[in-house]
Amino acid sequence: MNTFVLIVLVLMYAGIILFPARKAWISMGAAAVLMVGGAVTPGHAFGSLVNWNILCIYLGSLVLAELFIYSRVPAFIAERIVERSPSIGVAITIILLLTGLVSAFVENVATVLVVAPVMIELAKRGKKNLAPLMIGLAVMANLQGTATLVGDPPSMIFANYAGYSFNDFFFKFGKPSIFFAIQVGAVVGAVYFFFYFRSMQSDVHTLPPERIVSWAPSLFLLAMIGGLALFSALSKEGGIHPASGIFVLGLAVLGLLWLAFIKKEPGRARDLVRHIDWGTLAFLAGIFIVVGTLSESGALEVLAGKLAVLVGDDLFFGFALIVSISVLISGFVDNVPYIAAMLPVASGLAKTMQVAPELMLFGLLVGSCLGGNLTPFGASANIVAVSLSEKQGTKVNFWHWLKIAGPFTILTTIAASGFVWIIWR
Repeated sequence: MNTFVLIVLVLMYAGIILFPARKAWISMGAAAVLMVGGAVTPGHAFGSLVNWNILCIYLGSLVLAELFIYSRVPAFIAERIVERSPSIGVAITIILLLTGLVSAFVENVATVLVVAPVMIELAKRGKKNLAPLMIGLAVMANLQGTATLVGDPPSMIFANYAGYSFNDFFFKFGKPSIFFAIQVGAVVGAVYFFFYFRSMQSDVHTLPPERIVSWAPSLFLLAMIGGLALFSALSKEGGIHPASGIFVLGLAVLGLLWLAFIKKEPGRARDLVRHIDWGTLAFLAGIFIVVGTLSESGALEVLAGKLAVLVGDDLFFGFALIVSISVLISGFVDNVPYIAAMLPVASGLAKTMQVAPELMLFGLLVGSCLGGNLTPFGASANIVAVSLSEKQGTKVNFWHWLKIAGPFTILTTIAASGFVWIIWR
């Protein structure tokens, strides 16, 4: 049976790599095969392995992110930054930093869609190449998506596995946690882009005036952040509070009601629900079932033991191996199934080497999330950025992407993982 589960996992990976647009069907199909094959019962799969709390948080945050886009607040702030910056290069760097901060609390693709019109207008007004702006936008969004519980699905999967609450992403056991590691990477990334864009000169200091539709979506978003922090503080057992998902989903429902009845746009509210990324929710549910079944089989503990034998007593080699392999694999493979499968392996390696599990888990998280910046198809935000750029007539090929994003990925990964090594070894 263990061999059967492992074969299903490998075939699922192959399917996701070959047909990424069908990844939801593939993951749910793999889960169905395991249930039909007797590896897991439907009741256990959907009752214990699928984390509905995480899925509710993800769904609610998607709705709130769309409302945030609708409000035009981020674009309004970007416009003010451009007006007050000494040069367009400085303005772009600040906007990229802002993009990262937004992406720590809003899904990465949504963040790219929020800021992309600003970058497109900057390129048009300044008669500049749009490609570097869109590449910078995507990689900074991906970078900060790792920083908090609600930033990206891999962070949610990590929190579910490690029992991390919203607040634990900031401090754990009195030590600065993954949020601050990512901020170190973000600062290094911003410096990199400052030197890249600093020679860009233009007389562009104004963008088309942005009219804020409403501040209400910003308040909903702040309520989500504050509520998750409060629930984390109230959680006695650690991890994500059982009420967190219902709370975030409730805020999303309130936001939709506000849009439909207060703003009197029921059609837009219906379209928002219709265009939610339901496929990713199904994809995550399938991953929970497949990887959960594999974890219960004991196969991942065996893999962790073999990895420990390879590493031996060299702790730095083990840490560097986890980070570097994660970067390379995540540059070409969806990081959600990868991180879900590798979390028990990294934890097992840390246990064997008698170090804090955070060292290897954070290394895995940094490598697998930042590695998605390496290629134009390593993350959904990258694909969206390339598509938006090409719609404006600017092609982005693999080597052009690698020329800009490659050094960024290496520098930010070294900075963030170096912080983890210093704090948690």
